[in-house]
Amino acid sequence: MPNLKEVRTRIESISSTQQITSAMKMVAASKLRKAQNSILTLRPYAYKLTEILQNLSASLNNTDESIYSTERDPNNILLIVISSNKGLCGAFNTNIIKKINVLINTKYQSQFKSGNLSLFCFGKKASEYFTKRKYPVIESNIEIFDDLSFENTMPFAEKLMQDFATKKYDKIEIIYNQFKNAAVQRIIIEQFLPIVSPSKDESQTGEIEISADFIFEPNKMKIVKELIPKSLKIQLYKTLLDSFASEHGARMTAMHLATDNAQEILKDLKLKYNKARQSAITNELIEIISGAEALKA
Repeated sequence: MPNLKEVRTRIESISSTQQITSAMKMVAASKLRKAQNSILTLRPYAYKLTEILQNLSASLNNTDESIYSTERDPNNILLIVISSNKGLCGAFNTNIIKKINVLINTKYQSQFKSGNLSLFCFGKKASEYFTKRKYPVIESNIEIFDDLSFENTMPFAEKLMQDFATKKYDKIEIIYNQFKNAAVQRIIIEQFLPIVSPSKDESQTGEIEISADFIFEPNKMKIVKELIPKSLKIQLYKTLLDSFASEHGARMTAMHLATDNAQEILKDLKLKYNKARQSAITNELIEIISGAEALKA
């Protein structure tokens, strides 16, 4: 059985750790509340805007804007990986990295072997992992989450649109954690470019039926010209917000579990301490009684 000093030292250490994890849980909960409000407010608008854009994409043939909806052979692929800058958030980053590895080794194996696959990393954890293992990371950004805003994400979206329009990449996908609640995050693979068309039904005449009908004022092309860049910028901003909220949710859950685990360990250690203390007292009593009996003899 460990001595009293060892058990007491472990109790103090675990108590200190519990205070830290409890404080981190409260900080994460505070940040989560703000991030959650942001993503839940933006998501309906982003989804509706994407829905309108997808319905319009079928009618963009032979226009300047059709470049963003043009399907090409996926020879050059860009994967946008969104992770976090910090750890202590459970399997948040590990799951993203595993998903990327599976995606590269299955769906895009040929492009990876031929050197036609590139990674763009948002967040320090993914950037460090893939850079150390010599993956083709063309760019990484770890400052975006310090001040996450629509204005700060616009330049990245514009660059991605330009790279696709100039045929530098034939397909761009975003891999990120989608926020569901504080305890649940889902890994999503979302196609950024080309624009995904809605489900289409071809009639017997071969014409495509669009699922929605719109009235355009002042005119269709002017609206579409402004709508496409805005929709793509909001789509990228939404994914970053989703990942940001998911990170804080995962960290709050991880710190909550760590605090509970520390409480269980403390409970066991205190039981061991009391047993060791009781054993020491019993031994002292035995020694005193034995000494007294020896003096009588």
